[in-house]
Amino acid sequence: MTNLLHRILDLAIQIQQIPAPTFRERKRAQFARKLFDLEQLRDVSMDSVNNVYARLPGATEAEPLVVSAHLDTVFTADLAHKPSRQAGRIHGAGIGDNSLGVAALFGLVWMLRARGMTPAGDVWLVANACEEGLGDLRGMKEVVARFGKSVRAYLVIEGMALGQVYHRAVGVRRYRVKLATEGGHSWSDYGRPSAVHEMAELVTQLTSLRVAAHPRTSLNVGVIAGGSGVNVVASEGHFELDVRSETEEGLTKIVADVEQALQSAHKQGVNVDIEVIGERPAGGMPLDHPLLQLAGECLSEQGIQPTFTAGSTDANIPLSRGLPALVVGITTGAGAHTPHEYIDIPPIQQGMQQLVRFVERVFES
Repeated sequence: MTNLLHRILDLAIQIQQIPAPTFRERKRAQFARKLFDLEQLRDVSMDSVNNVYARLPGATEAEPLVVSAHLDTVFTADLAHKPSRQAGRIHGAGIGDNSLGVAALFGLVWMLRARGMTPAGDVWLVANACEEGLGDLRGMKEVVARFGKSVRAYLVIEGMALGQVYHRAVGVRRYRVKLATEGGHSWSDYGRPSAVHEMAELVTQLTSLRVAAHPRTSLNVGVIAGGSGVNVVASEGHFELDVRSETEEGLTKIVADVEQALQSAHKQGVNVDIEVIGERPAGGMPLDHPLLQLAGECLSEQGIQPTFTAGSTDANIPLSRGLPALVVGITTGAGAHTPHEYIDIPPIQQGMQQLVRFVERVFES
């Protein structure tokens, strides 16, 4: 590895050591802001949701490119974040999703400067908040509100997924469903509705729904809790539900089926409260879009066969509004969103080269 790539990897580890659960990214954001200042970038600032912005000046007044990477992780602040190296890999919670992605923002600056290259237009670097979970893409919503249509493109960096180019946004709707009953004693009040029993029946009904394969659609109950004791008729319970589809039409269909099932759970003695806790709109760019052709060419130059695919990412926001956006990765790895997460070290060089080449060439299209 070159010295620059060692710097990128070392920075990724430093970033990974700063806990950044969704909604609590401020410490990591302040670290990124300090580094942007040290790099003497222009217009460095932080907004109210902890997005950090910096501008790498371009040579002309061409529309700017916005390059972003999310700061937050799915892990709690008290999780041990100590990384380890072995056999060409680095293991550590959040190292690839998305500490390496944030480090790549700085690596991009270093590599462009090392080449003596000034982009034709401004490049805005954004370390953004609230990509994961219930963050509901709040950070990217603020980014798009700031830049709107006046950009060449939105380029989103993920630490892993090298070789994949996300150009279609999977639509998502998330619910928190609460059930409440009178409750009571498991013996003397046997027969009264139990929130836990009713919830179990409702979850079974939901997971029995027919879910379309085309367009690809999914349904998942990821959190479930309730009750207060083994000998208590539960008076409360709740679960969180995630439904997804590759198209807006597919999402509308599964949402209609889900909401019909949820409404049917209302009955005497059982109160059901349904709250939408997240929405990620669908969207996409056609495969023949010049930006996708460019992204594919930049990967092919590195000997990597590009795969064009769909996902739920920060790019959902610009794509759903008809704005050009795509997602690229920096390396390969596995175990994202688990404590066993790891990234592969050798492919980072290819990942950074494809990123630099994209930024060099994007103003030509």
